[in-house]
Amino acid sequence: MKLGIIGAMDIEVRILKEKMTEAAVTQKAGMEFCEGILEGLPAVVVQCGVGKVNAAMCAQILCDHFGVSAIVNTGIAGSLCAELDIADLVVSRDAMYHDFDCVHFGYEMGKVPGMDVVAFPADERMLNYAFEAAEAVNPGHTKVGRVASGDLFVADKAVKERIIERTQAICTEMEGAAIAHAAYRNGIPFVILRAISDKADDSAEMDYPTFERIAAERCAGVAMTMAKHMKEAK
Repeated sequence: MKLGIIGAMDIEVRILKEKMTEAAVTQKAGMEFCEGILEGLPAVVVQCGVGKVNAAMCAQILCDHFGVSAIVNTGIAGSLCAELDIADLVVSRDAMYHDFDCVHFGYEMGKVPGMDVVAFPADERMLNYAFEAAEAVNPGHTKVGRVASGDLFVADKAVKERIIERTQAICTEMEGAAIAHAAYRNGIPFVILRAISDKADDSAEMDYPTFERIAAERCAGVAMTMAKHMKEAK
C-alpha cells in the first residue's frame, strides 16, 4: 500500500509533510512531491495548486510516476448543507462537476461525454477509513455525501442554490471531482475528505480567511489518523 495525499494549498499539506519520516522530494510539473512514511504507511504528499486542471495533472503523476495504490484528496470546502457548520467534516460518497454542461447535446448536467457515470464513486473501503478517522478526530461532526467541484469560489447565495439544484451535493470546492475523475480512469481507489471553511454564500468572503487554517488543520489530522488506521489494517 502506498497512499497518495493531495491538497490544493500549502496550508493543507504542510502539517502532513512535517509529520513524514524518511522523506524525499521530487519536482514534477511545478509540484513538489514529498515521498516518505506517514504514520507507518508509505505515502506521497503533494500540493497540487488550485483548480481542476492542476488537480487532475497531479493525480495522474501520482499514478504514473509514484505508483500509488490509493488517493486521498484533503482540504477545505464550502457548505451546501444546512446541517454542515464551519469545521465540520465531509467524506465523499461520490464527486461530480457542477460546471460541466453538455445538456444541450443530451447529456445530464455534470456528465462528461464518453464517461459511464455522472458522479465518480469513492471506494467503499477508503470511505470507511476516512469516516472512522474523521469521527476519531471530531466525533459527531462528520457527514458522508456528494462533493461538487468547479473552477469557482462560491460566495453568492444564488450560485449556491443553483449548484445544490444541479448536483444535490453537500459541499463545494475546486479540485475533488477532477482527482476523482483521474483516479476512476486509472482504476485507483480514492476518497475526498473536506473540512468546512465557509457557508458558500454571501458570508463566504468573510468566513473563509478566518476559518481556513482551523479547517485545514482538522483535515490534516484526519488524514494522519486515516493513514494510521490503514497501516493497522494491513
